[in-house]
Amino acid sequence: MDPTAIIGIGCRFPSAGNPESFWHLLRHGVHTITEVPPNRWDVDALYDPDPATPGKMNTRWGAFLEQIDMFEPSFFGISPREAESMDPQHRLVLEVAWEALENAGLAPNKLADSQTGVFIGIVASDYGRLVFNDHLNIDAYGGIGITPGIAANRLSYILNLHGPSLAIDTACSSSLVALHFACQSLQSGESNLCLVGGVNLVLSPEYTLTFSQARMMASDGFCKTFDKDADGYVRGEGCGVIVLKRLCDALRDRDNILAVIKGSAVNHDGLSNGMTAPNGVSQQAVIRQALKNADVAPSQIS
Repeated sequence: MDPTAIIGIGCRFPSAGNPESFWHLLRHGVHTITEVPPNRWDVDALYDPDPATPGKMNTRWGAFLEQIDMFEPSFFGISPREAESMDPQHRLVLEVAWEALENAGLAPNKLADSQTGVFIGIVASDYGRLVFNDHLNIDAYGGIGITPGIAANRLSYILNLHGPSLAIDTACSSSLVALHFACQSLQSGESNLCLVGGVNLVLSPEYTLTFSQARMMASDGFCKTFDKDADGYVRGEGCGVIVLKRLCDALRDRDNILAVIKGSAVNHDGLSNGMTAPNGVSQQAVIRQALKNADVAPSQIS
């Protein structure tokens, strides 16, 4: 199997509006967790340090984007009225995918009629609950505006792409699974180019409430992975999109190759010690399969 080349990247993360600023955060360990902004919900009204308190959450924290209401619909040929019913997650996918193509040196309008696939990890639509709660203002655009699958389909529609167009929901692993299937699509010849990524916005408190009840939320706003004091994770927002090509094609076209994906794998642990609990044996198995698919020895991983 020919490896997959990453030839472009676009991203929008808290305190990082582009790949360069995101790299700066990583290099310098910049902390971007804040209290829940007042334009999302009243955290004082919903907070209680006891995660078991009905109707309350045990966290005040998250990683949030600014100006998620800012969007120029005419740039994408969308009417202002339709844009009002569009989930901001869909808007982010359009903007960041465009930026990823520019980063790859590809003119989006030159991709029309191409076998370009779109694979987007997206889990929920908080905006849908907000839109459909107001029955009098539901319009003809609401259905496609908040349906998660349209996050991928609208991008394919606007750019006139003929490859597969999928929204993938496997919870926390959605964008990685999207990447796996995009690589498979390239290897099979189904796609010659792929736009793949993930998006998430936290616009309403319901999921944070239920995760608090399940004791999944870190009360201090810090993920303490593999630590004895680990008490949950922190919810965050963002959108990232990468542009993929078969490595042989990227070399032929003299693309700017940012990284190479040699192999990937996906599995499930089946009936185990809990629906949401990690399973060490299954994690070892999927890593072994990825190494085998990549023809890479474990000693080469650092």
